[in-house]
Amino acid sequence: MMNYKKYMRQYFLPPQQCMEWAKKDHIEKAPIWCSVDLRDGNQALIEPMSLEEKIEFFQMLVKVGFKEIEVGFPAASETEYDFLRSLIERNMIPDDVTIQVLTQAREHIIRKTFEAVKGAPKAVVHLYNSTSVAQREQVFKKNKEEIKKLAVDGAKLLKELADETDGNFLFEYSPESFHGTEVEYALEVCNAVLDVWQPNPEWKAIINIPATVETAMPHIFASQIEYLNKNMKYRDGVVLSLHPHNDRGCGIADTELGILAGADRVEGTLFGNGERTGNVDIVAVAMNLFAYGIDPELDFSDMPKIRETYERLTGMYVHPRQPYAGDLVFSAFSGSHQDAISKGMAYKEQNDPNKWTVPYLPIDPQDVSRTYDSDVIRINSQSGKGGVAYVLRQNYAIVLPEKMREEVGYAVKQVSDETHSELAPQAVYEIFTDRYVDYTPHFTIPECHFRQADGIMAEATIAAGNNRTVVDANGNGRLDAVSNTIKQYYGISYELSSYEEHALSRGSSSKAMAYVSILCNGKTYWGVGIHEDIIHASINALVVAVNKLPQLQDNALEKDNRLIAMLNYIQANYQTVTLEDMAKEFHLSTPYISKYIREKSGKTFGEQVTAVRMKRAKTLLRNGNMTIENISYSIGYPNAEHFSRVFKKTFEVSPAQYRKIATKQAVS
Repeated sequence: MMNYKKYMRQYFLPPQQCMEWAKKDHIEKAPIWCSVDLRDGNQALIEPMSLEEKIEFFQMLVKVGFKEIEVGFPAASETEYDFLRSLIERNMIPDDVTIQVLTQAREHIIRKTFEAVKGAPKAVVHLYNSTSVAQREQVFKKNKEEIKKLAVDGAKLLKELADETDGNFLFEYSPESFHGTEVEYALEVCNAVLDVWQPNPEWKAIINIPATVETAMPHIFASQIEYLNKNMKYRDGVVLSLHPHNDRGCGIADTELGILAGADRVEGTLFGNGERTGNVDIVAVAMNLFAYGIDPELDFSDMPKIRETYERLTGMYVHPRQPYAGDLVFSAFSGSHQDAISKGMAYKEQNDPNKWTVPYLPIDPQDVSRTYDSDVIRINSQSGKGGVAYVLRQNYAIVLPEKMREEVGYAVKQVSDETHSELAPQAVYEIFTDRYVDYTPHFTIPECHFRQADGIMAEATIAAGNNRTVVDANGNGRLDAVSNTIKQYYGISYELSSYEEHALSRGSSSKAMAYVSILCNGKTYWGVGIHEDIIHASINALVVAVNKLPQLQDNALEKDNRLIAMLNYIQANYQTVTLEDMAKEFHLSTPYISKYIREKSGKTFGEQVTAVRMKRAKTLLRNGNMTIENISYSIGYPNAEHFSRVFKKTFEVSPAQYRKIATKQAVS
């Protein structure tokens, strides 16, 4: 049993009720932002950033739009000192950016700080000392007056050295460990510091309230801030600032309620980096404002680049669920969520493209450089018909008929469930084409001619195995006539139940997409055809649908079970599979396996393996940045030259040529 009795509340309520903040329902404008990544964030890293890494990080913060940046604790180390001097001496601080440096309320540290900041175009010198009961009693062993004197003496020295040092200086004071300090005492210390500085509207001082260790709930913190806001001296000459940490996981709530309570400024870090559980995540707070239609005055439009730079320089990792920035924050796997998003996107385009109200997405992913196809609708075993249909439409311009969507959705979900994996759009497309476009195990119609004769007469060449037979039949239209040739050839019966078509692309080289369903013994079977000619497309769709009928499959099903298992084994192990592996797996001799595959499938074992490898190679060449050498190795060819020869023999173009062609097609 956990011993909860040793813990107690360690915060202090203000001496009077302060709840005006609770009457407000939103923040009206962005606060002043101050990044403390290079100080608070950097000191929390296992391996702090180097000088050049800090410079790159500083430049990124400037690009994002930070106008105040705490650059370090220059008296703490030579790296901190050298970084500050580099910024000043190399003229790297933009005119509209104010740097900030931190110093304890100790004379030698303050003097070292002013040495480091000398010549800065504009700098905030940030003074702090701890005021909490625990620190007074356990660390400093000083009473309230002695602690206040430390702050006042430090404030006086700041004022004295600022007058003596070349540069343009502003002052900031923080009563560290504020949550553990009596609120009225924290106010007393802050006011004593302000009495030294005598700020005014033209020369403001910053009073920064740090939730150094977050021990109070957000509404308590807001009440404390409201009390300070109402009772602080020189209020029109003071910038009231917040510095929340995240020990209770409420740093963002502390910040937002603190702003409602009167705070003007926020200190925090990108993605919440900082000691222990981190500082408040400025990205999330700023993007929350953005999601309410308020200009955050920071630019996170290239979120992936910001995140990449942050992770590379800090060695930290942005969690997949990190608000606005994580890999999965816009992703919908649930079928009902995908359906709602898909319908919401369609509604937006039809009704008001300039307003964002799409279900389940608080902001438009494109506003932070994320994409709908790879970031929003993602397919796994929980996905539904709406999500699968959206992926096919968004990525491949395939508009599934409403009646077909459920079946396609289940087909895709089944694959995801069996493989226990998420399916990329390309995988979804391949499942779709394998089952609905290219599925012709029993017969095809490679050629068909029509003439007017008692309706429409079709002369169809039916290719089944090695046999090619020309069959004639009449019909009410071309598709009906072709359907009758199939019925006549196989002696089967079914009904054409639905037909839909649409253009797959525009222009002279556009292709048509045809969807055909047939009804047999109360069950519907779908096929899809793609061709420049709509008649060819519709015939191909019909052929796929009929190939699925049980009457055609029963003849081959019993004798092909073993072949299917063998081909499945090749599919799963195509990189390394050998005939010897197959023999062990199926408890048969190697010659028998080889003969069986050749006779039953019409292809040799080697041809089957090559077909699987080549299909995978095409996918990798189309959809990634892997080198041809790495693709060769990943699909089972240790020698890239051998892979290239096989690929060119199969497709009549080299891998490099195929990638170039596929890239041009994707762009167009």
